[in-house]
Amino acid sequence: MSFMSEKAPVVRNLFGNFWRLAKPYWVSEDKLYAWGLLALVISLSLGLVYMNVQFNSWYNEFYNTLQNLDAKAFKAALYKFGYLAFAYIVIAVYAIWFQQMLEIRWRKWATEHFTARWLKESNFYRIQLTDKGTDNPDQRIAEDVGQFVSISLSLSLGLLRAVVTLVSFIGILWVLSGPMKLMLGGAEVNIPGYMVWIAIIYALIGTGITILLGRPLVGLNFLQQRYEADFRFGLVRVRENAESIALYHGDIEEKQNLSQRFASVVGNFWSLMRMNKRLTWFTSFWGQLAIIFPLIVAAPRFFAKEISLGGLMQINSAFGQVYGALDFIIGSFSTLANWKAVIDRLTTFEASLDAAQALPRLTPQNISHGLSLDNLSVSKPNGEVLLDKLNLQLQAGDTLLVRGASGAGKSTLLRALAGIWPYASGALGLQANTQVLYLSQKPYMPLGTLRAALYYPQPAQHDDAKITELLAMAGLSHLLPRLDETDAWSHVLSLGEQQRIALLRVLLLKPDFLFMDESTSALDVAGEARLYAAVVECMKDGVLVSVGHRVGLTEYHAQVLECQGQGAWSLAALK
Repeated sequence: MSFMSEKAPVVRNLFGNFWRLAKPYWVSEDKLYAWGLLALVISLSLGLVYMNVQFNSWYNEFYNTLQNLDAKAFKAALYKFGYLAFAYIVIAVYAIWFQQMLEIRWRKWATEHFTARWLKESNFYRIQLTDKGTDNPDQRIAEDVGQFVSISLSLSLGLLRAVVTLVSFIGILWVLSGPMKLMLGGAEVNIPGYMVWIAIIYALIGTGITILLGRPLVGLNFLQQRYEADFRFGLVRVRENAESIALYHGDIEEKQNLSQRFASVVGNFWSLMRMNKRLTWFTSFWGQLAIIFPLIVAAPRFFAKEISLGGLMQINSAFGQVYGALDFIIGSFSTLANWKAVIDRLTTFEASLDAAQALPRLTPQNISHGLSLDNLSVSKPNGEVLLDKLNLQLQAGDTLLVRGASGAGKSTLLRALAGIWPYASGALGLQANTQVLYLSQKPYMPLGTLRAALYYPQPAQHDDAKITELLAMAGLSHLLPRLDETDAWSHVLSLGEQQRIALLRVLLLKPDFLFMDESTSALDVAGEARLYAAVVECMKDGVLVSVGHRVGLTEYHAQVLECQGQGAWSLAALK
């Protein structure tokens, strides 16, 4: 977790970034459904525009019946409105329904796509080593992807409707408004379709002022999403480390940390409020003025009896449609600002995934038997060498203890062997078609049942007799009734119980290669001896590598690798 600078990163080429994020779905295995639903939604959107054209004609008919005091025609106009309104409602309902159907299919695919990329080859681990600027990848997958899909569809279809509406109504407004006669320099000037030009000028002025006033919203929306995610991350950290914090009586410190994070949320939100207030002052004024403005402009022709009341109202309606289409940026600016912030966050996240994927990996080469290390060098991110040109050969039945001072590179060596540490070079050979298991000091307890935790990362099995025997041997028989119970086991079980569960995984999965990183540090001496003896017996035909400090571990290993710091190391026999 890392805090970025106070300014949102500048991400150029907005539409290029948008298409790079959107394209994979539209050429994916779901493309037939995607394009089919899109065509259906577009057709329904065009149907809504068509219905608005019909309503515009109806305005002329309806208001003329009022002006002519024609009761019969008035009733007929009301009936016509009824079936027009019914048709409009049906089209509107299904336009939303199918748009949401497309949205959820796209979001499902995109979420799975980003999740797979994040989890692929331990990118979720490597990205935090190499890119401190990509905060809260969980929030980007869980929220930003959903917002990207929803806003992209909404804006794209909104723009489509705006363009089609503009094309449909600009001709109507041109004909209805007629020419405007002006005297310039003693000469009469006729401006045909003057209401069209007025609508365009009115919209351009409003759009320019809106962009000028609302520009800061992009960066503020970016930061707001980040601060919200930072605060949520802090809350999750307290929940995950509840016992440690409680034992430290760290509630005051945690409250201060959470308050600082939430203060960023509140402070940035106030900035958003001020910007939105300033923008709303203008857009509300400009929108309200647009209601009465065409009537004011067209009123002289009405009072001159050049157009009827119905014609005046039809002009007002057509002007509203044309202005509404031209007003797309004004009406959608806050959404556009949020959309750009979401695209920026997903673009930087994708770039970080690409960078993590491109980092070097210590990829095992298939060998006929055992494990071999040739000139393996392991470094810190800052380039400081921990182990230099390590050479090692281990065969089936070999056991190796890795020791050394804290920070000498013991755990980092295991990370390099697992292929998740990017700062390693050399050759790693590993017997083909074998199973490798790594146990860390803090065992991972997956969400789910205790049975699933025992077999992780493989699917759970139902050998209850074997599980009962192993739980008894590990002193965990009290957990047998809860074997198929789902719970937050990382909080329910003590660290010692979690380490025993992890050691039982070895006895259930029987790997060919086992790497243990201080995996018994929380066990008592007797329990450690009992479980280590069982693990060594289980691994008698495999390779066991342990990291540990306790003197008693030497009796379970035949060799010791001493990590001496600054790249130095030594290898010696223990038996």
